[in-house]
Amino acid sequence: MTSARRIGPQLRFLADHNFNEAIISGVYLQDETVDILRVRQVGMQQTPDPEILEWAAHNGRIVLSHDVNTMEGYAYSRIVAGLPMPGLFTVAEGEPIGPVIQDIALAAVSSIEGEWENQVRRLPLR
Repeated sequence: MTSARRIGPQLRFLADHNFNEAIISGVYLQDETVDILRVRQVGMQQTPDPEILEWAAHNGRIVLSHDVNTMEGYAYSRIVAGLPMPGLFTVAEGEPIGPVIQDIALAAVSSIEGEWENQVRRLPLR
């Protein structure tokens, strides 16, 4: 396992309840220091999407989710309402996980503070 040199503060992520564990494991293989918290670790596995986004905003975590249709809509609603939204990365079903793993690992080590604020991005980035 390796640890890459960081440009700025480490990004912190919150993985939604159904986020693919193989992706999380792959990110850790790229860099074991990436901070990915799972919603179940904070007792939110049955929590509605708007509350997950609120918790993530309060705790400065970018949300990782496969809920492309619902989570993206709630994230955009937060942005329009002027509410804090540190970022949302969604992965549609059927996407190859290799590029997704690379994108998350790269973002974690190379992003500057606030870079993903108020942004919704589908992974893999193209």
